Amino acid sequence: MFSVTDMATRQRKNSFLSRFILPVFAFAFLGYFGFHTFHGSYGLIAFHAIRSNVDQLEAELAKVRAEREALELRVALLRPGSLAREVVDEFARAKLNVTHPNDLIILIRDE
Repeated sequence: MFSVTDMATRQRKNSFLSRFILPVFAFAFLGYFGFHTFHGSYGLIAFHAIRSNVDQLEAELAKVRAEREALELRVALLRPGSLAREVVDEFARAKLNVTHPNDLIILIRDE
């Protein structure tokens, strides 16, 4: 039979390029994910664009809410339980641009 000394072993000399295979693949892997961390659709640049859009929409929402509250207050004044004749009269005149002949009109410039 074969003994340990009779067995031939093949030894290969390591190639110069074989040392760079793993670092090149690691660099490519990290580079791919690093690029998409900044420039992907959910990257940091897109995050800042989305954040500024959210801030703009929140400001618009606050403006619309304030307008809605003002309208709700005006509607509350027109309800039968709290009907004030002067409020209805003033509202109708402002919307219809109508005045009585006895009314004194004072024009105020917006500056």
